[in-house]
Amino acid sequence: MAIQIIESNGRGNSGKRELTGCRHFPSLKERSFSDNRKLERRPSLGEYQRAVSWSKYLLSSGGEIKGDGEEEWSADLSQLFIGNRFASGRHSRIYRGIYKEMDVAIKLVSQPEEDADLAAILEEQFTSEVALLFPLKHPNIITFIAACKNPPVFCIITEYLAGGSLRKYLHQQDPYSLPLNLVLKLSLDIAHGMQYLHSQGILHRDLKSENLLLGDDMVVKVADFGISCLESQCGSAKLFTGTYRWMAPEMIKEKHYTKKVDVYSFGIVLWELLTALTPFDNLTPEQAAFAVCQKNARPPLPSNCPAALAHLINRCWSTDPDKRPHFDKIVKILKCYAEALEKDSEFFSSFNPSRDHHKLSRCLPMCIAARRSASPNAEGSFKKYEEASM
Repeated sequence: MAIQIIESNGRGNSGKRELTGCRHFPSLKERSFSDNRKLERRPSLGEYQRAVSWSKYLLSSGGEIKGDGEEEWSADLSQLFIGNRFASGRHSRIYRGIYKEMDVAIKLVSQPEEDADLAAILEEQFTSEVALLFPLKHPNIITFIAACKNPPVFCIITEYLAGGSLRKYLHQQDPYSLPLNLVLKLSLDIAHGMQYLHSQGILHRDLKSENLLLGDDMVVKVADFGISCLESQCGSAKLFTGTYRWMAPEMIKEKHYTKKVDVYSFGIVLWELLTALTPFDNLTPEQAAFAVCQKNARPPLPSNCPAALAHLINRCWSTDPDKRPHFDKIVKILKCYAEALEKDSEFFSSFNPSRDHHKLSRCLPMCIAARRSASPNAEGSFKKYEEASM
């Protein structure tokens, strides 16, 4: 399959040219992306020049591109078709494409020629991301497909998720409008993915709604492992670049940290699910970081936030990392809440979380039974069951 690039002569005429020497599949022309208008739009001369400046590093004679020790994950570029760009960062661009007849997302990372130190950091991040992603297999983790390393441009190919980012989805909703059953479903997907990551000894370090992608049936998958690390190899935030609005205070202060930094970020994401808003949207990222560290500030919880979820969020974004629950416990709590809500739609209106969540699963059935009781003493029984679980 040939890599195709949209071409312009700068006078308003455009077309597609195929890179010679690459294998071509006629069936490719029969496939189209859902938004053909974007693919057919005529690029400006500047857009064309930038596209060529990146893609020229991926040209090959049609064989597989392999380096020493990279055979297991190296991409066969003769099988790659690059379509329209749908996201970009300071040093990366993400395209939709086709690889071996699969819909994929193609992340291209470009090293700046004028900054050798930054170029080295980007290469290190690429190497780390591929090494971490390659062995991961979980329904709530983005699926790695292949990669290629051809400095100054690196390429990572993953599955394509048509739903886009969780942040984009939330910003399309009215504030505070997500039903609680959907909040619990999405948060459980995220917690399951993070539980698996931590079981593999991996810290994500940049968990936020932008790095959570939606697939079929609203399944959430954790993505973007560019600044992730093995727990055994990280712990200092010096020279670290994350996202302040979701970052734990110990990381902002460049202190020693553990996997609990991801739990803090999860608390912010859970707040996003409840509000469909951007955390600290009235502050700059730097002001948000200052407020979190110096004033112990957190995004305001909605007035109608169920006490059980407010309690969990407050535990997750606690200033003291030791007070934040592990994802094993978070998964158990959210499962109990989801099951209880399914059995009793009014569950959250009366339930107050106990101080000892490891007894929660035993407590909830009794709480639901008490609520359903026709006895006038049902509310008193409900409170009694809460107290019994403390």
